[in-house]
Amino acid sequence: MQNIRNVAIIAHVDHGKTTLVDKILEACKFFKDHQKPGELVMDNNDLEKERGITILSKNVSVQYKGTKINIIDTPGHSDFGGEVERVMNMADGVLLLVDAFEGPMPQTRFVLEKALQAGLSPVVVINKVDKENCTPDEVHEKVFDLMFALDANEEQLDFETVYGSAKNGWMSTDWKKPTDNMFAALDAIIAHVPAPIQEEGDTQMMITSLDFSKYTGRIAIGKLKRGELVANQTVALVKRDGSVLKTKVKELFLYDGLAKVKVDKVTAGDICAITGLEGFEIGDTISNPENPDPLPAITIDEPTISMLFTINDSPFFGKEGKFVTSRHIKDRLEFELEKNLAMRLEETGSADSHLVFGRGVLHLAVLIETMRREGYELQIGQPRVIIKEIDGVKCEPIEELTIDVPDHHSGKVIEFVSIRKGNMLTMEPKGDVMHLEFEIPSRGIIGLRNTLLTQTQGEAIISHRFKEFQPHKGDIPQRINGSLISMENGNAIPYSLNNLQDRGKFFVSPNQEIYEGQVVGEHSRPGDVVVNLTKAKKQSNVRSSGADEKIKLIPPQLFTLEEALEYIQADEYVEVTPENIRLRKIYLKENERKRSKNAAIS
Repeated sequence: MQNIRNVAIIAHVDHGKTTLVDKILEACKFFKDHQKPGELVMDNNDLEKERGITILSKNVSVQYKGTKINIIDTPGHSDFGGEVERVMNMADGVLLLVDAFEGPMPQTRFVLEKALQAGLSPVVVINKVDKENCTPDEVHEKVFDLMFALDANEEQLDFETVYGSAKNGWMSTDWKKPTDNMFAALDAIIAHVPAPIQEEGDTQMMITSLDFSKYTGRIAIGKLKRGELVANQTVALVKRDGSVLKTKVKELFLYDGLAKVKVDKVTAGDICAITGLEGFEIGDTISNPENPDPLPAITIDEPTISMLFTINDSPFFGKEGKFVTSRHIKDRLEFELEKNLAMRLEETGSADSHLVFGRGVLHLAVLIETMRREGYELQIGQPRVIIKEIDGVKCEPIEELTIDVPDHHSGKVIEFVSIRKGNMLTMEPKGDVMHLEFEIPSRGIIGLRNTLLTQTQGEAIISHRFKEFQPHKGDIPQRINGSLISMENGNAIPYSLNNLQDRGKFFVSPNQEIYEGQVVGEHSRPGDVVVNLTKAKKQSNVRSSGADEKIKLIPPQLFTLEEALEYIQADEYVEVTPENIRLRKIYLKENERKRSKNAAIS
């Protein structure tokens, strides 16, 4: 019987999970001497590399002292909490990473709570002990206090602690005595993470993850809980609604490092990948066809935010994208539902638009960005918070907001958060940084990040996690300034841009192609204004040849996708194409906008 350990690595964002996995792979001599793997081997899709965050959980395995260790790398952002919740089913223990300077953060609390609820015992790794002003001993106490607050049992509270610096490639049981290897962390996994219980009996396995290959189609991934699986075996697929489908296992794979290795048989306790299954979804149980026995279904936290996805009907429709019809968008969203458990999809009254629910702006922005890169064109409405009625009271999602900011900026931060109905819970200094904690409605967070980063010259570190639904907090002031809207189709002429600079700031570059109804800038005052950016300077015999060279234009403000989604108002869309992100009014013509406004008033 093979000796196995299944461990998930959990932590707040940027505390070093993926770096730790890299160094464990190196320590176990996974890479040959001539191979230079580079950093963050696990973050293998383009979006993860660009943003420097993990979005999808991944599996990897290493051999150490005759034990096979299956490691699951998980995302740190609570927006991708659906990923964390389902992979907990595959793990028998967790490695909790905590920054030696920052200590436990909101997402640390979120992921640890999920692990403790799943009955997993953590091994605590206090990382980045080489940082200046770090306090590893204090952080250790804080982790203990957090576990106690989360109702951990005695076994969970008696956790093993390892100290080190994943970046520099060392771990030790005493942070004052650095080593030159990662073995302390691996020894702690073998000693303190229990081996999976290898139950005898009929086959039982929950599908907890999905992969896709263009050669074999969809691949089911999960931990075999009981019995064994053999290639070409007939199995029953027990769906979440209780229905049973008979299907066949074609090929079986086990993880060896980053690769999958084909095997004929899988025994209980190991994490495997299966091809050939038909009609499966995440949360289904693979069982014996004679005696189907389902495992308890995966519970996922509810979404907190919704956005309207609709077809692109702007004048630039179909110029850049390959997939532009409502059918294309619907099929792609339904495909996403299969693997993105925290997402929901609802039909609207129109065939052209769909209501998509998710965990936060970032959660849905990653989906939109992925679709855009795949060649989709679509338009997105303003993010809206989900309002529930609980015991006859209108309730909205409340989030726990944590902000680390230099001391001299803390007054501004408190002011802006308070305007958005934020309630301050904690304020404590950490060196020359002020640590602030608030309770704030999810509505208040939309668009807050940009404002705070502007006010603090980009020095604020902001994180938040969903806490609970509470009674509605009343109106929150939105963007006061109106929009500058294009009057004509054409190109933005530098001469016009220069003349209109005192009206506000622009979002379009000189000579960029624009259309009627496009939001080309932000007005310096309340209320929308229609402007003509396509007007060129009149020709005359008197004009000197060098007169136009003196124009000095302020560089335009360019939005990322999240910034654009957070910026727009209720009567605006974000137009997303493979090449561009544009802001526009829902009604492009001015008389249509006035008509809809009058209809809303009456």
